[in-house]
Amino acid sequence: MDFSELKLTRQFLNAIADAGYEEPTPIQKKAIPPLRSGQDVIGIAQTGTGKTAAFLLPILQQLKYAQGESPRALVLAPTKELAVQIHAEAEKFAHYTDLRIVAFYGGVGPKKQIEAIANGVDLIVATPGRFLEIYSHGHVQTKKLKHIVLDEADRMMDMGFMPQIRQIQEVIPSKRQNILFSATFPARVERLADEFLLWPTRIEVTPQSTPVATVEQFKLALPNLRTKIAFVEWFVRERLGEERLLVFARKKEDAENLSRFLQRTFDMGVRAIHSNKGQNSRINAMQEFRTGTVQILIATDVASRGIDVPETSMVINASAPRDPHDYIHRIGRTGRAFRNGTALTLYDSAERFAMERIEELIQHPVLAFPNPPELEEFETPKPEKKSQAMEIDRELRKRDPDYQGAFHEKKKKKSGGRSRRK
Repeated sequence: MDFSELKLTRQFLNAIADAGYEEPTPIQKKAIPPLRSGQDVIGIAQTGTGKTAAFLLPILQQLKYAQGESPRALVLAPTKELAVQIHAEAEKFAHYTDLRIVAFYGGVGPKKQIEAIANGVDLIVATPGRFLEIYSHGHVQTKKLKHIVLDEADRMMDMGFMPQIRQIQEVIPSKRQNILFSATFPARVERLADEFLLWPTRIEVTPQSTPVATVEQFKLALPNLRTKIAFVEWFVRERLGEERLLVFARKKEDAENLSRFLQRTFDMGVRAIHSNKGQNSRINAMQEFRTGTVQILIATDVASRGIDVPETSMVINASAPRDPHDYIHRIGRTGRAFRNGTALTLYDSAERFAMERIEELIQHPVLAFPNPPELEEFETPKPEKKSQAMEIDRELRKRDPDYQGAFHEKKKKKSGGRSRRK
């Protein structure tokens, strides 16, 4: 099948050809026809499978051309980075039309975003909070909205956006096309779908929570963060070559430390994005990663769903994510657009429980990293060692309510020793 068989009009077929897409992905084949006909749709698809185009192309075709001043379609995304990415995709697909597309997101003042809609807008891509902020000040009229998309619905639930989504539902027309896309479909997202959609068509192109098939997955146990940094240094020096590398860290401090270390060690573009970075800095870093000016990008989970760079050949998780669904989204940053990719997760003694949850979710073991290097042995600092011990205690206590914990045993031994001395 090619895109012309999906009954897309010539201006969109031309834009698709310009973007270098030769044939539709499975989610596009299944989602575009019912969306084009105006049905409510639930789309469950892994990141990197082309779902953004799956909902944008039929919506843009239904909008056809610039009309009036009020928006007729709204796409809601959980993060600024994802909103920026969707906006760029929408503009690319609408290149041969006069459709007006604007993005609303926080981290920058709303003034320019308000000015962008002064002469009319057809499609708004927004984070829920910023959309409500601009709406509450009377700058957006919602009575013409006919198409509403919730993208990355599972992430929206994780980030606590349900109150804002309900507020938005109250101010948009009840007669509309509702579209919900999600990489996973846990119970809380199912409840949202029941509340948000009417008689939806459900499309699931792969089993829930399975990684993209083009991603080869590995794991490697390392004792502490300093040793993990040493491994990343070795990998960049010995294996990376000219490829692009994305590294995920659990904490923004870890991302910053890793970024500074690599910047000092290598003469190549290295950038970090996390919540302490300004919005412009984060957007510029991702743009430079897309163009190849930056070869190594280090990010926290705040950015895991906003990075769409098909040239990303490798993802390294510098720590195993606590939520196994985040693992799916992290490694989905590689192996995109029919390309092959590799993902490696580095985990310490406390994170082995997170690895177990990941393997349970994806329903198969992750392979051990072959032929690991001999790294210098770094002693685990006391604060990190204490943090690991506390995390292990929490996990063991979840599994066994009677478990008292290592600290309890240590305290009991000390008190016993004092009693004997007396």
